[in-house]
Amino acid sequence: MPRLRLSEVRRRYVERARPIPTAVEAALRADPRPGARALLDCIERRRRENRSEGQRLRHLLRFENELLGRGVRVGAAIGGAGMSPLPGPVAAGALLLEVGFRVPGIDDSKKLTPARREELAMVIREKAIAWAVAFVEPEEIDALNVYWAGLLAMRRAVEALSVVPEHLLIDARRLRDVPIEQTRIVKGDERSLSIAAASILAKTARDARMVELDRKYPGYGFGRHKGYPVREHYEALLELGPCPIHRRSFDPVRRALGLPPLKEAAPAEEIAPAEEIAPTEEIAPTEEIALNAEDVEDSEDVAALAALEALPEERSSERPRRARKSTSH
Repeated sequence: MPRLRLSEVRRRYVERARPIPTAVEAALRADPRPGARALLDCIERRRRENRSEGQRLRHLLRFENELLGRGVRVGAAIGGAGMSPLPGPVAAGALLLEVGFRVPGIDDSKKLTPARREELAMVIREKAIAWAVAFVEPEEIDALNVYWAGLLAMRRAVEALSVVPEHLLIDARRLRDVPIEQTRIVKGDERSLSIAAASILAKTARDARMVELDRKYPGYGFGRHKGYPVREHYEALLELGPCPIHRRSFDPVRRALGLPPLKEAAPAEEIAPAEEIAPTEEIAPTEEIALNAEDVEDSEDVAALAALEALPEERSSERPRRARKSTSH
């Protein structure tokens, strides 16, 4: 074999990550140049990373594979975004994925960079059997409180799907008035590939909305921080006062308006005492996985629970309002 051009090998098999032919790899191993050894090290490192990513994805598919083992062929996943920001809507994504769906890099949306989330969202939308994103607007959040608004967004997303699922995998919640078998998974966007993918759709759609709202309400920095309670946002809130999309039920907004905080209350039927928590890997119809702050300390649900106002006595008879903005395929 003629002497290899190492720059071409690097471009094809390291930068583009193409599979290296056996003959080319053998020639590299026989090449005494330090550059050839460095390329082999890069290729071996990529192989180790690929094996590790494959194992991670198999682990993330254990809930989906359990459903397949029970004969469930059309299962949907639901994930949310935007519970803790002070302005703007709550979002939820729902999707149905093909059996065997795997896209390297899918993870909890909060662990991904904005650019990586956008790349993955494009792939997810392209490969999903059906997907939808739904919103609940600030005035609805103030009327319901943010916890119930998050559930409403999830219900709207499910109802917007073009295919009716047989089962729902849900990130730490349960939709009591949706007559579909469900499994709720604490930290679902870390433990289920499908929920992580749905959360990526919700997060990217909500971020895009906040960029639009930044142009409509300049000065708050919505395009940068997406409404989350960071220093820049607090300073703008004190200087400019709340704008129409700020959630009046959230304490920082109420303080800026000179209003007292709302009384907090937790939805008793959804939050179990700590001693009752026993998360399990086993899937069963409407599986009970209790939710409290300890279980979701890394998720937006902590902020959601902290922002709860007093709950109405009855909500189970309410029918969901139609989604103001949703997309389905």
